[in-house]
Amino acid sequence: MAKTGMYVALDIGTTSIKAVVAEYIEGQMNIIGVGNARSEGINRGIVVDIDKTVQAIQRAISQAEEKAGIQIRQVSVGIPANLLEVESCQGMIAVNNESKEITDDDVRNVSSAALVRSIPPERQIVAILPQDFTVDGFEGIKDPRGMIGVRLEMNGVVFTGPKTIVHNVRKCVEKAGLIVSEMVITPLALTSTILSDGEKDFGTTVIDIGGGQTTVAVMHDNQLKYTHVNQEGGEFITKDISTVLNTSFNNAEALKINYGDAYPDRTSENEEFPVDVIGQSEPVKIDERYLSEIIEARLEQIFDKAKDALDEIEALELPGGVVLSGGAASMPGIVELAQDIFGVNVKLHVPNQMGLRNPVFTNVISILEYSSELSEVYQLAKSAVTGEVVQIEQHTPEYSRETEYEQAPYEADETIYQETEETNQEGFGEKVKNFFSNIFE
Repeated sequence: MAKTGMYVALDIGTTSIKAVVAEYIEGQMNIIGVGNARSEGINRGIVVDIDKTVQAIQRAISQAEEKAGIQIRQVSVGIPANLLEVESCQGMIAVNNESKEITDDDVRNVSSAALVRSIPPERQIVAILPQDFTVDGFEGIKDPRGMIGVRLEMNGVVFTGPKTIVHNVRKCVEKAGLIVSEMVITPLALTSTILSDGEKDFGTTVIDIGGGQTTVAVMHDNQLKYTHVNQEGGEFITKDISTVLNTSFNNAEALKINYGDAYPDRTSENEEFPVDVIGQSEPVKIDERYLSEIIEARLEQIFDKAKDALDEIEALELPGGVVLSGGAASMPGIVELAQDIFGVNVKLHVPNQMGLRNPVFTNVISILEYSSELSEVYQLAKSAVTGEVVQIEQHTPEYSRETEYEQAPYEADETIYQETEETNQEGFGEKVKNFFSNIFE
């Protein structure tokens, strides 16, 4: 049955906090409200001031409420990949039901059995994803409920992260007057929603270049296999421009947006523009090529660090290549620069929702789409982590309508970016499909 209901996603980023409200009608997603507030209290993706972060969340939610005509009470919120660890897990139980029919409780119990492990006190389990179940030796079952069996086994993936990060994000959202309906690992949402089925199966790397950090995520065999976080992002480009040109941070940001290009070969030394330099009474002329070289230097450093991490696990041999996302990925020339450095096919992902066709909205839309697709089996496994008893029913989150609105996509005045051609994955076969097996088993 096609899903119907309303969902709200919240992306707490270093430079901005974004909230998106969507209503699903017979499986069709309609964006009906967007909020985008300047982020305060966040440094390199981590909450450093709870009160300032709460205020920024409230501003973003207020904008989304006004445009959607509803009062928002619960949200799905993204969790960054800082110090995230991905591990396989297995569990096995005996089916205790007299009829031997597998129930919701059996799925919860086998998930709990899979979570029996030693975890350092500073870390906690963020999520568990059931991959498949085995009933009395019959493998590859996605949902065992209703089947007859004596022994139930589960194979899955468990994600653990620092307690500080998880607690602070939840604290900020709850202090803003909201209920956390789902805590979504952002790189997991990204790789699960922006990649095609073939890219997820054969293997692809997603590089999310945010304001305060760059996150590398590798998906292979339809599983998130690896994440890496580099504490450099778009703000570092702006700081470089500000330092080299001796201009204010705001002026540097404007130069980056209005004249910036990541690929110097595309620029000209004859194209000049004025820059307000500190200590000078008159603006100084700077050429386009010089600005581009400043930008290129920082992006080269970011990509080189990502490449070093990917080379360690031979991820660049995966046929899917690299997909760029995030606000800083909208820089002209960045795809060409990335292709030179990584030596593989690179494309830019741009959301296709009306009014949100800008890479800066990729994360929040991915969180929204991912949370709306979560299965009943996932919810049961999740209850093994949270300890909450989940009653499986149609999604009916707590929202109250304040005004009437028409069923139409949210529209905004945003720059439209063209997505590059999708990666051709034909002809690679089984040779590369399973090359990760020795690394992660």
